[in-house]
Amino acid sequence: MNRIAQVFKEKETAFITYLICGDPDIRSTEKIMHQMVKSGVDIIELGVPFTDPIADGPTIQRGIERCLQKNISLTDVFTLIKNFRKKDLSTPIVIMGYMNPINKMGIHKFAKKAKLIGVDGVLIVDLPPEESMLINQLLRENNLDQIFLASPTTKPSRLKKIIDMSSGYLYYVSLKGITGSSISDFSELKKRVIYIKKTSNNNLPITVGFGIKNSVIARNISKFADGIIIGSSIVELIEKNLKNKKVMFNKINLFIKDISRSLASK
Repeated sequence: MNRIAQVFKEKETAFITYLICGDPDIRSTEKIMHQMVKSGVDIIELGVPFTDPIADGPTIQRGIERCLQKNISLTDVFTLIKNFRKKDLSTPIVIMGYMNPINKMGIHKFAKKAKLIGVDGVLIVDLPPEESMLINQLLRENNLDQIFLASPTTKPSRLKKIIDMSSGYLYYVSLKGITGSSISDFSELKKRVIYIKKTSNNNLPITVGFGIKNSVIARNISKFADGIIIGSSIVELIEKNLKNKKVMFNKINLFIKDISRSLASK
């Protein structure tokens, strides 16, 4: 059983966070990752900076821009994960980003290298299942999960195709729009998640991301989802405290602990 599967076996609701590699800098990203694990995070999605982040909202776009100004690349992402694994061999790491940097490296090299350094899953935002056959096969051959996105606009026939190609977990986008938006209707979201679970015939965990800004929202979603994903709120804390890293680390730690406690007390 791989690390991602182990998390969903052990946790009623997995706590997943997103960070951009290199924001505010490489050393700080690694420090935040270790800090997150100690504070209750189960899986870390590590973002690869890319010049055209079409699915991301202003907060994450600005974070990506900060990283691009430092020339952070996919190679740097691999180096960071390799260093992280020197101290942590149990926390699943998912590389999240866009297809262009992977194509530039070469998909065969990417898959082999990802496995070698201890990556557990890959989420390619702009690669639809219809165009994922080759990389999906390569990732599976290297024991890497390919995680796909589904949204409120995903049609039933396409949803089935996405589920069939997915492994690890399904990332369900809670609302129409971009990262950083807000959730207002839990009942409709719950109906959709339950429907997706009934559609899945492979017991694929269904996680929810986008719009989870505080412990109240996290706790409400945890009542029906297998995992919750938080990204923009963490990147925002980084952005607001760039001039004082000590305060930054402390505020992220407090935020993560608050979410973790809310999931444990549901």
